[in-house]
Amino acid sequence: MDIDIQTLIFEFIGGLGIFLLGIKYMGDGLQKSAGDRLRDILDKFTSNPFLGVLAGIIVTILIQSSSGTTVLTVGLVNAGFMTLRQAIGVIMGANIGTTVTAFIIGIDIGEYALPIIAVGCFLIFFFKNQKVTAVGQTIFGFGALFFGLELMSSGMSPLRSLESFHDLTVSMSDNPILGVVIGTVFTLIVQSSSATIGILQGLFSEGAIELKAAIPVLFGDNIGTTITAILASLGASVAAKRAAYTHVIFNLVGATLFLVLLGIFTQFISLLQTQLGLNPEMTLAFAHGSFNITNTIIQFPFIGALAWMVTKIVPGEDTIVEYKPKHLDPIFIQQSSTLALDQAKSEIIRMGEYASNGLEETNQYLNTQHQKHSEMAMQIEGALNNLDRKITDYLIDISAGSLSELESAKHTALMDTVRDIERIGDHFENIIELIDYKISNKVHLTEQAQQDLNDMFELTILTVKQAVKALEATDREEALAVVQKEDQIDKMERTYRKKHIIRMNEGLCSGSAGIVFVDIISNLERIGDHAVNIAEEVLGE
Repeated sequence: MDIDIQTLIFEFIGGLGIFLLGIKYMGDGLQKSAGDRLRDILDKFTSNPFLGVLAGIIVTILIQSSSGTTVLTVGLVNAGFMTLRQAIGVIMGANIGTTVTAFIIGIDIGEYALPIIAVGCFLIFFFKNQKVTAVGQTIFGFGALFFGLELMSSGMSPLRSLESFHDLTVSMSDNPILGVVIGTVFTLIVQSSSATIGILQGLFSEGAIELKAAIPVLFGDNIGTTITAILASLGASVAAKRAAYTHVIFNLVGATLFLVLLGIFTQFISLLQTQLGLNPEMTLAFAHGSFNITNTIIQFPFIGALAWMVTKIVPGEDTIVEYKPKHLDPIFIQQSSTLALDQAKSEIIRMGEYASNGLEETNQYLNTQHQKHSEMAMQIEGALNNLDRKITDYLIDISAGSLSELESAKHTALMDTVRDIERIGDHFENIIELIDYKISNKVHLTEQAQQDLNDMFELTILTVKQAVKALEATDREEALAVVQKEDQIDKMERTYRKKHIIRMNEGLCSGSAGIVFVDIISNLERIGDHAVNIAEEVLGE
């Protein structure tokens, strides 16, 4: 029998593309339908590893991607929302959640794929309501997933009569490690274990591969899917790297264990197929589900050991930006307003230290253009926003009680200070956006302009640090020094603005460079204003 290679390749890659689009649309639609509260689910339901596993399962079912859940988890660990031990639970759950896609594929409704796509398109294009559109996206993705599978399946059906492919599957039956390698490599390329498992289900249903050869490929798919988390952890914190490596170790250990027990596992799946009358696709879905659930049950008691192991593999001190407050214990509000206000002040000082760190990272980004500085500054900005909300809520709770005149004045000063520190974060975020614009549009600043910016950055950072120090110690001398420095910043801004206009008139700087320069110094000047507001609260003005 002659095989039309072009048709085979076109149907396979076209089907794969439509399948991946379907997965993405389905995940996006589910995510929008559920509301964008995935981060909240992960944040709230990870107080212990068992709840972490459940959260991992739920989120992965909602976004249809274990890699997506692991990337979210890496981000949360990086942001200090989650500890490594909590993250391990979520990663285990993600592996179970991803098997849902294989079960969806097992429900053989490929012949209805096109009408399902039509319904999805109808909801997307003819309704303006966002929720209806999100449901439409989910339905379209669901249909596209099956349509892509049908195309891939018809493209792969001639493979069973191809001698070389038959030889390869025989080799995989004799040498399971080859199957694991093929599954790993293919998933690394496609970046979706759901897609490779879908292809495997198609091959198995066409009779092009035996169960004994298919199961090791399944194990390989689980190893290959970990690459996305590794990529997401590049340039992230030490803890985030550890979370990503946990995913690799967890899946590697599972695959190794099941390879040793391959004969028993294959017999078990064959028995399930016979007893439950499963179709080929559903047989592999049960194999995938059984593997991931059993792997989680086996390794769950060793979460501590896994955490210890990755700490040894990825050494180093962790520089995490912690989003969560450390001092705001509600018990102080009931006990003593004075104590509660002191706790709020301690948290505000921590917030102020973050603000000066964010400014330093922004200055580094201006000079080096290294993305890691921009990312760190944006993480700090996120932490400032979160701390602003938490401290403000805490202060509102304090004000519900009875406050003395002195406490009331302190309460008002702290409320104002929180707002000022949060605004500092907004201003360095503006500066990062200006630097991004400068980089992407290849805007050139003269050496003198760069030096002026660095001088103003240096003075502004010192002023913010001194304002926080004045607040911490309630030091009037420090607060007065901040007021003086702020006067210097104002003068500096006026002088540098004039110098830059002269440079532009002489043709040394372009109009774009002028906008970037002036906007950066304006933001720095505003940061100086917020620092002086903090100092004035200390001075009681």
